[in-house]
Amino acid sequence: MSYRPANAVDRLILPLDVPTVDEARQLVRQTQGLVGTYKIGMQLQFAGGLQFAEELAKEGHSIFLDVKLLDIDNTITSAVKNVAKMGMKFMTLHAYPKNMRAAVRALDEVGDKDLCLLGVTVLTSMDEQDLKDAGYVGPTAALVEQRALDAVAAGVGGIVCSPLESAAMRAKVGDKLCIVTPGVRPKGADAGDQRRVMTPYDAIKAGSDYLVIGRPIYRAENPRAAAEAVVAEIESAL
Repeated sequence: MSYRPANAVDRLILPLDVPTVDEARQLVRQTQGLVGTYKIGMQLQFAGGLQFAEELAKEGHSIFLDVKLLDIDNTITSAVKNVAKMGMKFMTLHAYPKNMRAAVRALDEVGDKDLCLLGVTVLTSMDEQDLKDAGYVGPTAALVEQRALDAVAAGVGGIVCSPLESAAMRAKVGDKLCIVTPGVRPKGADAGDQRRVMTPYDAIKAGSDYLVIGRPIYRAENPRAAAEAVVAEIESAL
């Protein structure tokens, strides 16, 4: 099944990385119609965000549950089956082969063709030294490539990688996977804790399907105007 985006708005993923559901709901109201998918990560998950995710999905919003699962096979399979009942469009798990196979098996068992499993390759907040400190040997690009190939073999719908790796991964996986890239910052925006970043225009040109852009939008004085500017930049790259 293809999980490729339909248009420029569809390509924008906005993380609802705010402390409360009320703030998240306000952000959705401010940006509705200019965001393809709303991402709910750990911060909001521990503040009622799982119920809010289901609420948004029932209202017709596309929702990305960013849980980055990694556990024993039985736990992964059981967890993914429950997520499949929630009406989510995307969910993340770490791109270890065994981990991805267990998640795919869960969707096969419940017959779910709508939920797109995304294998997280290497976090965009990590650089070569961070990987070395974690015990990995070799360049970041080589690890991302191996995990992308493992994702294809496992049968997940897509991967999460840095936009700096999008072109190389597109060349490796073709249209077999959708490519979701955090670490995207409009020109002049603060990179924050992201180490491997790129502008929206350049990320789309490099082969990214979906762009995760948070702080430049939700911390803007006018989040709607900020989202409009990002969508316009994406459109100019298509």
